Amino acid sequence: MKSFFKRKGVQPSFQTYVIDALSYMALGLFSSLIIGLILQTAGNQLLALEAGGGVSRFAGWLSGVGDLAMSLMGPAIGVAVAYGLKAPRLVLFAAVISGAAGAELGGPAGAFVAALLSVEAGKLVSRETKVDIIVTPFVTIVIGVAAATFIGPGIQTGLEQFGSLIMWATEQQPFIMGILVAVMMGLALTAPISSAAIAIMLGLSGVAAGAAAVGCAAQMVGFAASSFRENRWSGVIALGIGTSMLQIANVVKNPWILLPPTAAAAVLGPVSTVVFQMENLPAGAGMGTSGFVGQIMAFEAMGFTVSVLFIVLTMHFIGPAVLSLLLSEWLRKQGRIAFGDMKINQS
Repeated sequence: MKSFFKRKGVQPSFQTYVIDALSYMALGLFSSLIIGLILQTAGNQLLALEAGGGVSRFAGWLSGVGDLAMSLMGPAIGVAVAYGLKAPRLVLFAAVISGAAGAELGGPAGAFVAALLSVEAGKLVSRETKVDIIVTPFVTIVIGVAAATFIGPGIQTGLEQFGSLIMWATEQQPFIMGILVAVMMGLALTAPISSAAIAIMLGLSGVAAGAAAVGCAAQMVGFAASSFRENRWSGVIALGIGTSMLQIANVVKNPWILLPPTAAAAVLGPVSTVVFQMENLPAGAGMGTSGFVGQIMAFEAMGFTVSVLFIVLTMHFIGPAVLSLLLSEWLRKQGRIAFGDMKINQS
């Protein structure tokens, strides 16, 4: 049985199903729900200008494109998970239906579960019969829809309830939960786990999502600032706009480098919840400053005003950069961090 599973590329493990599959799910989310929300927001803001004529028509079209992209979240997740699990072609194509059914019946979590189970089942039967073109998509779709029907709704409900508990606790204890949410979501972003997928599946919104976005931004901008002498401006772009996950190999070698951005998250998280009461949306809560999605969603949640711009700049960029740089420089003087410890491979 083990040799058969290995031959079919089915290797059940935490790495495969939680780290790898969730990471690819996040790519599917970004390519549909998140980018769609950005396009919809841009279109709505242009419509709010009431410019008329061609601008209004373009804004309406842009908003429509965003709506379409958001509606195709399920198929995008299905294809992304299948691709991440190295599915054969027929399984990959059939996973579109699995993801769509999962999203329809169980939201993002349902789409993920349906895609994951159907893809692994499809891989087991792929190329095992002379009628592969019928058997493989049939098994993939049936298993996917069955998982979407019987498993997806329960998982989505459980995750949403847990997310609601986090949001309720943050409102009741904004200082403590501001620290916990910011630190934990920030660490999830730097670790090889998709913080974006977690935030969306939990449905984080309000001040809890605001703290999560601050924590994620602290990791990205914090690492970009504290490693500037090693990585220069290319590192600022790769870490500050890309992902702090690029530092994970260096964290394993020297865990001290993780302290500055994590401490910045712990300091700024409660400031976000108690002082500024920052809010965000599920699509931006786990993104940090990646592609500036977290900031766009913050504006969508809090409004497009000068005061909100000042808060976002302070909490997502200036605060993390200053706090992380000061602490990292102190750790360098203490001998805890040496030059080259935060050098990233950008090839």
